[in-house]
Formats: sequence, structure tokens, C-alpha cells
Amino acid sequence: MKKAVIVAFDNFTDIDIFLAWDLLNRVKHRDKEFQVKIVGTKTSHRSIRGLDITTHGFIEESNEADLVFFGSGIETRSLVNDSAYLGRFKLNPQKQIICSMCSGALIIAALGHLKGLSATTYPTAFDRLKSFGVDVLEDHHLVTHGNIGTAAGCMAAVDLIGWAIEKMYDEQVRQDVIASVLPIGQGQVCIY
Repeated sequence: MKKAVIVAFDNFTDIDIFLAWDLLNRVKHRDKEFQVKIVGTKTSHRSIRGLDITTHGFIEESNEADLVFFGSGIETRSLVNDSAYLGRFKLNPQKQIICSMCSGALIIAALGHLKGLSATTYPTAFDRLKSFGVDVLEDHHLVTHGNIGTAAGCMAAVDLIGWAIEKMYDEQVRQDVIASVLPIGQGQVCIY
């Protein structure tokens, strides 16, 4: 059984968590053994837009997941300074796919997994990510190195999650999932 966890925290960016949730659950539709969970430090977290979500478990479940996804939000700036929070993660990029949307990259960097790598994040977090010694590619919406992926701009989640799905399964599963959310006719040209 494969397992993906989406890490939530207070003041998370709504679309990051919900888009990842939706896309990953489209994989679950194909693979009934695939498990998707939202995890956090509490039994519920409130988004920046005021939506409360109930978590399915705690962040320690990330340590055994095949895929760990960090969304973004203003709270990432304080979480990177919280050694107790960071200490709960024991991630292994040799065995796990670890990815982030926008400022979620700050958490991956604080955990030491972006050391010596390039990455991307939302423009308001460029300088903070650079402070971790990361080569920030400001004009890229998706940057991957092995099992680590960072994306910038909420809609880049489609490419990021697509990349992660292909790493876990194959190109066909990625194509099927992504095709299910694209606007009808996208990529098709009609010449009269």
C-alpha cells in the first residue's frame, strides 16, 4: 500500500491543500490501496480563508509516507524556527518523495533537505529561502532534484502533484489524473 500525506498547519493556503487533496484522491480512485491523509499538529487546522479542516492524523505519519506534501501559508515563517515542530519530522528523501508548494519549501529547507540544491518558492519567500543557502530559481514554477520537488504559484500544484504521481506510479497514471482536471479542449487547436 502506498501512502501520501498532506501536511497542514494553521493559516495554510486553502488551494494548496485542497488541490493536492483532490488530485491525490483521483489516484486513489484508480488504486484502492492508495491512502491519502491530511496530517497536522492538532485534530483540526484553520486555513487563511477561515475554513476549518479535520486532520486524519499527526505529522509523525509523514515519516513513513511514500509522499510528503507541504503546502504554503504565512505560518511557515514561524514553523521554520520551531525546533520542536521540525524535530517531529524524520524524512528520508532517498526513500520518500518530498514536495512543497510556495513557502512550504521553507520547511523542507529548515529540515535540511534543500542543502546544496536549487528550488523555487513564492516571491515573498525568495529571500527567506535563500537564507537557508538554497539557490532560488525565481523564474521556474517547478524544480525537482531526485525525490524532492518545489513549486511556486498555487496552480503549479497540478505539475508538482503530476510529477509526484509519476514518481510513485508511472506516466500513464499521471496523464490520466491531470487530464481529469484540465479545461475541456486545452491543448487542442481548431483551425477553420
